[in-house]
Amino acid sequence: MEVLPTEIQHWKRKWSNKQEKDQPNSAIEAYIKCNYDYFPNISFLLKLLATLPVSTSTPERTFSTMKRLKYYLRNSSGQERLTGLALLSVHRQIHIDPAEINDRFAKEKN
Repeated sequence: MEVLPTEIQHWKRKWSNKQEKDQPNSAIEAYIKCNYDYFPNISFLLKLLATLPVSTSTPERTFSTMKRLKYYLRNSSGQERLTGLALLSVHRQIHIDPAEINDRFAKEKN
């Protein structure tokens, strides 16, 4: 791993001399163009990057929540309330103590 910074510099220098159309556009393309004998660490990192699973479940879940909330509320709520309800629905794992909320509101009100 101590040679990784030097290897990265050589990798950057290799591609800085090429035209943009000849440079790799994706991790898989970069991995294919990477010579393992010269860049073993870069090759390994590119292989990891190319094979990492990418998930869009969190954004999809958020949009589903917004759809359910908008249907339920029938656009009768303001934007701030809708945002708050969506955050509560998406972040269900966060515990909210009603007594603490009442205390906060009591302290804010005159």
